[in-house]
Amino acid sequence: MIPNPILRVLSSIEARQVRALLMGGQACILYGAAEFSRDTDFVVLASPANLARLRRALDDLQAEVIAVPPFEAKYLRRGHAVHFRCRHPEAFGMRVDVMTRMRGVESFPTLWARRNSIELPDGTRCDAMSLPDLVQAKKTQRDKDWPMVRRLIEADYFQHREGARQAQVRFWLRELRTPELLVEAAERWPTACAALERRRPLLRMARRGQESRLAEALTREEWRERRADSRHWAPLKAELAALRRARISGNAP
Repeated sequence: MIPNPILRVLSSIEARQVRALLMGGQACILYGAAEFSRDTDFVVLASPANLARLRRALDDLQAEVIAVPPFEAKYLRRGHAVHFRCRHPEAFGMRVDVMTRMRGVESFPTLWARRNSIELPDGTRCDAMSLPDLVQAKKTQRDKDWPMVRRLIEADYFQHREGARQAQVRFWLRELRTPELLVEAAERWPTACAALERRRPLLRMARRGQESRLAEALTREEWRERRADSRHWAPLKAELAALRRARISGNAP
C-alpha cells in the first residue's frame, strides 16, 4: 500500500484540483511493479491557472524548492524537473518532483486523456499516467529504470494475457523486454506480430524463436534509448550547471 505521507501529497493535489498525473516509482507500485521511493513524481499541465493551483497545493504541504531550477513555467516547458521538499508534519521529508515535458512522451493533454484514475482505500482519487506512457517515460539513461520497465510490462502481461484486447497485445509486442515472453507472444498472436515487424524489427527473431539473438537485439535497443536520453539531457544539464553557478555568485534569476 502507498505510505501515508504519499497519501497526504495526493490528497493535497486532489483537493486543489491540480491537473497532475502520478508517475515514477509510486505509479509503478500502483501497476504492480513495486519500487521503494521516497519521492512523488508528477507530470503537470503548465498553464498559468494550473500552476497556481499546484502552488497552493505545495503551500498546503509546506513544500519548498530544494534545487535549481526555480519553480517557473519556462523551465518546466523546456523539460526541466522542479524539486520540492515537504515540511508538513503528515508528509515531512517527502520529496515532490514535477515535470511538464519528457523525451519521447506525448504532450500533457494526450497523457491526461489516456490517464488511469484510481480510487485508493482511503477514498483519495489518484490520476496516474497510463501504463504505456509510464513505460515510455521510464526509458532513460539511468540503470535503475530498465529493470523496472521490464517488470511493469511483465506484470501487465501475466495479469492480462488470457483474453487480452488487441491494444494490449500491440503494447506487449512493442514493449516486452523478456526474450522468452516475446517468443511466446509472437506465437500467440502471429498476425499482430507480423504487422509490427517494420516498427520493431527484432520481432522477426521472436517469431523464429531465436531467443539468444533476441536478447542481444533487446540490449542494443535499450542502449539506443539510453544514448538518446543522454543527448536530450545534455543541454538541460548545462543550463542547470549555469543556474547553480549563478546562485553561488548571487546572480540567480
